[in-house]
Amino acid sequence: MRWNLEWLRTFKAIYDTGTLSAAAQELFISQPGVSLHLGSLEAFTGDKLFDRSARRMVPTEKGKMLYNCILEPLKKLEAAEQHFHKRTQPARATISVGMCFETFQYTLEEHINELPFNLIIKFGEYPQMQQDLDNGLLDLIVTPQKGSQQNLEYRPFTKERIVLIAGSNTDTQEIERLLGENDLKQVVQLLKQELWYSTAADMEHLKNFWIKNFGQHPDFSPNYIVPNISSIIRCLSDCVGFSVVPDFLCCEAIAAGKVKLLWEGNTPLENTLYFGTRKKTMYQPEIERLEQLFQKKWEWMADAHQPSAAS
Repeated sequence: MRWNLEWLRTFKAIYDTGTLSAAAQELFISQPGVSLHLGSLEAFTGDKLFDRSARRMVPTEKGKMLYNCILEPLKKLEAAEQHFHKRTQPARATISVGMCFETFQYTLEEHINELPFNLIIKFGEYPQMQQDLDNGLLDLIVTPQKGSQQNLEYRPFTKERIVLIAGSNTDTQEIERLLGENDLKQVVQLLKQELWYSTAADMEHLKNFWIKNFGQHPDFSPNYIVPNISSIIRCLSDCVGFSVVPDFLCCEAIAAGKVKLLWEGNTPLENTLYFGTRKKTMYQPEIERLEQLFQKKWEWMADAHQPSAAS
């Protein structure tokens, strides 16, 4: 004789609910059926599993031992049952995508409710995203950096330009005059005296822009370190201060007159943005849908809000 899986389901339901009637409701069977299953299990084990009282079924020591033995296996069986049970509708695919917070906010966030599949967004450092993509934890990344993993491929889809901006209430006349005269030495001296905004994660923008255009490392610390570039744009809007940011993140604020595009540099500093994927993926249609949304958004921003150089 072998015990029946339904006896164990019933035993667990009684243990969890405390009464035969509540267990019957949970299992959608009759109370006599619950009593029959419990009686059969106790006959099989040769032990009393519950002490019956007027209000509650109290598990015996043998009952507690049995419950602890079957709890995790039953959970796994229930999870397998739910996973493999035939559904009336096809299961939705789940796509995991890695990118920086600002890229998500400015391009993909507004389209989330249009997607016919589940989406998980992860933020982090680009090298970690590349590793997670290679290991199958991510299905798509949006990155300015290409990794060396043989299993991955990168397709360029746009460029971001790193620009110098100022809050709309910032007095920039003298700096603009010096930029027009290409007196970069004096420009540097004036900029160092101003209020600067940056983020802990994106000091590279300021450093690279400074080196490329002024031929030196920035030897000053920003006055305000905020969580992300979106915060910088909000802080500078209709206020005073400077920052170095990607152009696509500030184009709307510039078009609205809240922020001024001060300088793109004598030789613009640009980063190519790539779609990174594994060479073989089962989610190609979903990935192509996401890529189309990105490209459409970038084309719209380029047409509607592309800033022009101030000098």
